[in-house]
Amino acid sequence: MNNFFSGLVEKLEPYVPGEQPKNNNYIKLNTNENPYPPSPKVIRAIKEAANEDLRLYPDPECEKLRNTASDYYNIDAEQIFVGNGSDEVLAFSFGAFFADRRIFFPDITYSFYPVYAKLYNVAFEKIPLDRNFEINEADYFMKDGGIIIPNPNAPTSKYLDLNKIEEILKTNKENVVLIDEAYIDFGGDSCTSLLNKYSNLLVVQTLSKSRSLAGLRVGFAFGSEELISGLNRIKNSFNSYTLDRIALVGATEALKDDAYFKEKKNKIIQTREETSHALKTLNFNVLDSKTNFIFISHERLNAEYIFNKLRGEKILIRYFNQPRINNFLRVTIGTDREMQNFIKSLEKII
Repeated sequence: MNNFFSGLVEKLEPYVPGEQPKNNNYIKLNTNENPYPPSPKVIRAIKEAANEDLRLYPDPECEKLRNTASDYYNIDAEQIFVGNGSDEVLAFSFGAFFADRRIFFPDITYSFYPVYAKLYNVAFEKIPLDRNFEINEADYFMKDGGIIIPNPNAPTSKYLDLNKIEEILKTNKENVVLIDEAYIDFGGDSCTSLLNKYSNLLVVQTLSKSRSLAGLRVGFAFGSEELISGLNRIKNSFNSYTLDRIALVGATEALKDDAYFKEKKNKIIQTREETSHALKTLNFNVLDSKTNFIFISHERLNAEYIFNKLRGEKILIRYFNQPRINNFLRVTIGTDREMQNFIKSLEKII
C-alpha cells in the first residue's frame, strides 16, 4: 500500500455501497431508494433556495429544521440532532459514545457498523441472530458496552417489537443503546415514544428512504439533551456546517408535506405485499418485512445464479457473499411496473 498512508488507512476495509449504473437502462432494485420522486413542495423549495444566498454559510444549528422536526415528532428541539445523512449521524455517534468502550450489534446487519468500529478503534462483538434471522433481546441484557440495533434490521428486513427493545434499555441503563430506524416508516413503531423514559436511548432516522431524499443527505438523532450535546461536540470538532442551505429547506418541506409522505409510503407497502405474494407462488422464501425491501431465497436455485441472471436482464438487486446469507437476495421495492418486470424475469429464469 502507498507509503504515504497511515497505519489506520492500511487496516480499513471501507463500506461498499450497491452498484450505481452510469446509465438508465437498468431497473434499479439494489440500493433501497424510494421509487417515487420527492414531494413537489420539496422541489419547489429547493429551486427557490438556489439563489444568491448560497454565498452565505448555512445555519450551523439547523434551527428551523429542528423546530419543524420538533413539531412533527413531538420531541423537544434540544433533543434533536441533524446530520449529513444518517451515516454521518452514526459516525458521530461512534465518536461520541463508543470510542473508548466495547460495542455490540447483530452478526447480520448494516455493514457500516464494523467499518465505523475499526475507524474509531472500537472493540466490537457480533451477536448471532437466531436461525430465523431474529434478534433475541435477552442476548443484549446487561452488556458491558454500547449497543446498536437496526430496527427493522437490514438486510434481513426483520422487526423487533418495542416491548423487547424496552427490556434491552432497562437492563443497560449505564450504556447507550442506539436504535437505527432507517426503515421504521414502512411498518414499525418508532422508539421515539420511549425517549423520555430512558436517557440512554438514541434513535437515528433518515429522510433518504421514506421521504425520497437519498440525494439530499439528511439524517436525525433523537435522544436526551445530554446525548445530543455529545453529538454536537463531535460535530463541531469536525465540521460545524454539515447541512447546506439546499438540504435544510428541502428537509423542512419534506416533513411539512405529511400527506404526500403517507401516500407514497403506503403505496410502497402495498407493492411490497403484492410482490411478496407473487414470489411465494414461485417457491421463494420471503422473510416478513417492515421495510421498503424484501429478503428472499429460492428453494431450488442458487442466489448468486439468480442475481447474475437478473443482471443480464438489466435488473439490479443485492447479493451478499457472506456466511449465513449467501443464498439470499435483497430486493428493493420499486414501482408496480418495475416489480412486474422483476417477476416476469424471474419466471423466465425459473
